[in-house]
Amino acid sequence: MSPRPQIDHIRRPQLLRAAAEVIVERGLASTRIADVAERAGTSPPAVLYWFRSKDELLAEALTFDEERFSVEMRERILLLERPRDQLRFMIEASAEEYDWTLWIELWARALRDPASRQARQRLDNRWREEIAAVIRAGQGAGEFGDADADEVALLLSSLLDGLAVQATLQDPDVARERMLRCVLEMAESLLDCELGAAAYETAAGDGSGAAKHAVRETVPHLADAELRRELE
Repeated sequence: MSPRPQIDHIRRPQLLRAAAEVIVERGLASTRIADVAERAGTSPPAVLYWFRSKDELLAEALTFDEERFSVEMRERILLLERPRDQLRFMIEASAEEYDWTLWIELWARALRDPASRQARQRLDNRWREEIAAVIRAGQGAGEFGDADADEVALLLSSLLDGLAVQATLQDPDVARERMLRCVLEMAESLLDCELGAAAYETAAGDGSGAAKHAVRETVPHLADAELRRELE
C-alpha cells in the first residue's frame, strides 16, 4: 500500500479554490490533477487523496464557489429591508458578480456523469428555493402580485442561466445590461411589480453606463465588487 500523502499543510478549501481557478482558466478537459496540485502548492497524490476524479473535483469546486457566493449574498441581503430590493439584488448580483464558467463546465459533464448531474440538481434546487422564499416574503408584504412563487423562481433562474451562457461566451447581442433588463422585465411581468428594468433598457441602447449608475444608486453593495474587478 502506498504511503499516505503529506497533506497536513493542505486544506480541502485550498484545493477547491485552486481547482476553480485552474478550471476557469483552462477548462475541465485541459485541466490536469498536476495543474491543480501545482496551483495549491502540493502534490498530485495529495489532490487524489481528497478527490477521486476530475468530475468530482469540478462538482466540489463549484459547490464550494456557490457556498461562498451564497453566504456573501445572504449577508448583504440582510441589509435590504424590502423583498423587492432583495429580489432585484439577487438578479443583479448573479449577472454583475458571478462567474458562470464553472457552471458551463458542470452542465456539459452532467449530460453523462451521474455525480455531476446530482450536483447540478442540488445547487439549482437551492437557488430556486432562495428566490421563491424572497418572492413569498414580498407577496406577504404586498409588494408582489399573486403568482406561484416556485413557478416564478424556476422561470427566472432558467432565464438567468440561458442568458448567462450567452454573456459568458461574449455574445455581442447579450451584454450584461441587456441580460439584466430581460430578467428584471420578466420578474416585473410575472409579479406585477416595479424593479427598475427601464434603467437597463436606456443604458443598453446608448452605452452610456446609466444602468451601472442605477445599480449603485439602488444597491450600492454592487459597486464594491465592480471596483474590485477594475483594480485587478
